[in-house]
Amino acid sequence: MELKINIGDPKTGKTHKRVLKDEECTPFLGKKLGQEIGGEAFSLDGYTFTINGGSDYCGFPMRKDVEGTMRKKILITSGVGIRNDVRGLRRRKTVAGNTIYQKTAQVNLTIKKHGKAPLEPKAPEGEAPEAAEGTPKDEKPKEEKPKKAAKPKKE
Repeated sequence: MELKINIGDPKTGKTHKRVLKDEECTPFLGKKLGQEIGGEAFSLDGYTFTINGGSDYCGFPMRKDVEGTMRKKILITSGVGIRNDVRGLRRRKTVAGNTIYQKTAQVNLTIKKHGKAPLEPKAPEGEAPEAAEGTPKDEKPKEEKPKKAAKPKKE
């Protein structure tokens, strides 16, 4: 099981992303939206987080008022899972339940209590951050193909 964690920091306004693997995910299983979880579960001692939202493996958003782990089609007018385009419009949309389970792909957290250690290790001054793992460093930029000349119009 793999779980993507988005940690929102209200002090700085930044979001920190983490990917948790099998054993690190177990403290989240069975938790519901709105509950608090300690940072000790994934090596952030002293931190306390609130679970705000998430989505399942197909991208359906978790909704606080839908109990359980299953997906459900509900009639909604506003809130998570719908955009307010027209006033008074009600739509039947599919949303995920409010409980984290094996097929939950992403969880959104907000920091409730800060710990001593920073969330992201700071890079030494003068060094640029390293490229992402999937990005090759020595790749040459693609050359653009020359555009064909426009044909003159017949009159």
